[in-house]
Amino acid sequence: MELENNTNDYRPLILVAEDDDSNFKLIKAIIGKKCDILWARNGEEIVTLFEENHEKAEAILMDIKMPVMNGLDATVLIRQKDKELPIIMQTAYAFTADREKALECGASEVLVKPITLSALRTCLSRYLPELVW
Repeated sequence: MELENNTNDYRPLILVAEDDDSNFKLIKAIIGKKCDILWARNGEEIVTLFEENHEKAEAILMDIKMPVMNGLDATVLIRQKDKELPIIMQTAYAFTADREKALECGASEVLVKPITLSALRTCLSRYLPELVW
């Protein structure tokens, strides 16, 4: 009789677009033990990271307001190449219009900052059901 291996070695690659160091550190603290993370500090960098890692990346956490290129424009560019990859946008603005604009640009989900542990993990689990916290 062979015992089934119950250890969960699944570590999805998450691309994170966040220009604020402290916000990135919070995200890393919440998901870093279970996920591999690549960090972009602006929209242009996240598009490049996506192009370099699109076959391995399983989700993107995208800040909306960033320098060089904002998260909305970056999402539009990414959606031209990949319609399925979960893109979870984060915004400090809780206005309905911001949420609608993010969804129109291709966001899968919109979270309001400050991001909480339970909100981020619940959201990622919805798109990556194999991920065990």
